[in-house]
Amino acid sequence: MAIRITCINKSGGYHQDPHHAIENLGWTNEENGKNGKNTRLEIYDWLKNQGGQAYVTDRAGHRAYVFPRENTNGTKFVQTSADRIWTDNLLTLMECAV
Repeated sequence: MAIRITCINKSGGYHQDPHHAIENLGWTNEENGKNGKNTRLEIYDWLKNQGGQAYVTDRAGHRAYVFPRENTNGTKFVQTSADRIWTDNLLTLMECAV
């Protein structure tokens, strides 16, 4: 099953501040219409340990897949990769409704 990430919430509600981490990611399963919102760590675990797949789409419908990552301090996060280049597609998504 693959989900499309549709929106994000950053910690403290600071959507435009690049120094605040993504806290929650909203998603939809386009195959069955199911929607949800999970924490960054839940999505990280689902991708890394449960065989999940996630992606974002641009206006033209091109997909950039989401991968689990970990920085040098051990912080677990998710990031997109387009054409084997790590990108910040998630940060450009709209704010998820509460």
